[in-house]
Amino acid sequence: MPSSERVVKRVVVAGGGTAGWVTATALVRHLGPLIDITLVESDAIGTIGVGESTVPTFRGFHQLMKIKEDRFMAEAQATIKLGIEFKNWGRIGDRYIHPFGAVGLRWSWMADFHHFWLHARAQGFGGDIGEYCLEWVAGEANRMSLGSSVVPSYAYHIDAARYARFLQELAEPAGVKRVEGKIRNVELEPESGFIKALVLESDVRIEADLFIDCTGFRSLLLGQTLGVEFEDWGHWIRTNSAVAVQSSSDGPSQPYTSAIAHEAGWRWRIPLQHREGNGFVFCSDFMSDDEAHARLLAEIEGEPTVEPWLLRFKTGTRAKAWHKNCVALGLAGGFIEPLESTSIHLMMAAVTRLIEDFPFHGFDDALIRNFNHKSRQEFENIRDFIILHYHVTERDDSPFWRHCRTMDIPDSLKERLALWQENGRAHQLPHELFRIDSWATVLLGQRVHPQGYHHVAELMPEQKLRDELARMRTEVAQIAAEMPTHREFLKSYCPASPV
Repeated sequence: MPSSERVVKRVVVAGGGTAGWVTATALVRHLGPLIDITLVESDAIGTIGVGESTVPTFRGFHQLMKIKEDRFMAEAQATIKLGIEFKNWGRIGDRYIHPFGAVGLRWSWMADFHHFWLHARAQGFGGDIGEYCLEWVAGEANRMSLGSSVVPSYAYHIDAARYARFLQELAEPAGVKRVEGKIRNVELEPESGFIKALVLESDVRIEADLFIDCTGFRSLLLGQTLGVEFEDWGHWIRTNSAVAVQSSSDGPSQPYTSAIAHEAGWRWRIPLQHREGNGFVFCSDFMSDDEAHARLLAEIEGEPTVEPWLLRFKTGTRAKAWHKNCVALGLAGGFIEPLESTSIHLMMAAVTRLIEDFPFHGFDDALIRNFNHKSRQEFENIRDFIILHYHVTERDDSPFWRHCRTMDIPDSLKERLALWQENGRAHQLPHELFRIDSWATVLLGQRVHPQGYHHVAELMPEQKLRDELARMRTEVAQIAAEMPTHREFLKSYCPASPV
């Protein structure tokens, strides 16, 4: 039967973990009566086990799936994330926050707030740009509320293993069939090259019309079986390893992730309700595994609760996320190192696109090209934002940072930097994850101050600009001060379920 005439009803998700259960839950909640869903996973195959930090699109995805926030947060022992704290990125000793909310108000459709702030700073007033962002100020004060006059934009820190189990408990009663077992081989149709079935080590054979590859870095279906090549971006994002460990905690305080740069990469700190997640990300060309292991244990707060484990990864993407009757989601389709917590977002965005473009009437080439184009564009946009952090630095204290600041970068990022450096222009492409405020706060936080700004800001009389900026700072500070602490908020809203 020609691929465009196939009836697509049977769907197999190969692999569990966060990617597998996010995919299965989304499919059954939105397309459940229309398709049959089987998830194949093996308890003998471990998951990456980190992925504990998210971005605000996570909330929108949960709203689409009608998941109750307080229950999810209790089950996943989640905490609030208002942004990411960056230490030592521009220079050693520097610190800034990339907040999830808006910075200031847009007074003119011709120019964003930061142009007015840059004009004020040129006149010698205006304070720090973070003072105009509720998420920044509330984060600094370790405060959070859903009942304040202005609700912050936020994401979550989650226990990834508990989150996957929570989704499984939603998906199986809704109709997802779970099959336990390792995949021994993948059968192909001899003429079309489409995947026909998965054969497990138990000799169980599972046929389907559409296969979703959630097998992690192995990319067993899309990469190994169908031969879709991996495009390595390691020449731009040099980090390729991480040592991770969980540690004890007396309870969450900060409502943000910490990303603390060191001489060969950076270290993360993620506070959960019951523990902390920690990791030491590094480039193996500039630091040994043993040194990274020792440094992580020396620098974490609290006591380790498990043995540290080593992860190897490559930043890049498959040439195509969808090929023939196979779609790769999560690590099987690509990975961008964890600096801005985009992995879970990428898998959620991909499964949302799959639901929108589901091939009910067969595998139409135009549909697949459209899916692949959107996936590629999203990966490249996020890639450029991550490269930005490493490239715009004044650090020259180690070979790693000297390489990052002088390396060649993608033309798309060169163009963004030129627009900013000359005119203070930041922009957001259609459907792009990171907003104008995201680009502006990272650039300013890493000492990339533009030579110019939009002169529409000069149309506001100086005294009015002074008054409006002062009023805005005061209002943001007052709203944050009225919020309960992060710990108090969690205690009343979603106390952790027993471990």
